[in-house]
Amino acid sequence: MSSPLRLVFLPCLLLFVVLAALFRSSQADVGTAAQYRPPYLPTSCYGSDASQFPSSNLFGSAGEGIWDNGAACGRQYLVRCISAAVPKTCIPGKTIQIKIVDRALSSVSRPSRNDATMVLSTTAFAAIANSSASFVNVEFQQV
Repeated sequence: MSSPLRLVFLPCLLLFVVLAALFRSSQADVGTAAQYRPPYLPTSCYGSDASQFPSSNLFGSAGEGIWDNGAACGRQYLVRCISAAVPKTCIPGKTIQIKIVDRALSSVSRPSRNDATMVLSTTAFAAIANSSASFVNVEFQQV
């Protein structure tokens, strides 16, 4: 490759890589996640039907920002812990997929934080963060 062509090609390639990374990361949202403990039934989405819960127990309740008048029921989200008040609370590199089964403010077992974007089952919360934390900052994306 000649030098003038290389001078044009390499910066264009670098610009493409940077724009692709920005585009990919812009699809996720950032919020907070709290945890709640059993009892999980009944839920606002599916009542007392125990089959609503995934076998992995990775599920959660939607906070007001994603509740969407009940349309959030059944939605799947990729969730990862990005930070917390206490260092080393997040489990690095761990992303989980959860199913929304309830509305956070109407769940039987109230979340530890009422203004959370989402409230995760104890299993889901422990999969991404130290379970002794009351809430964490998360990145989430609907699947």
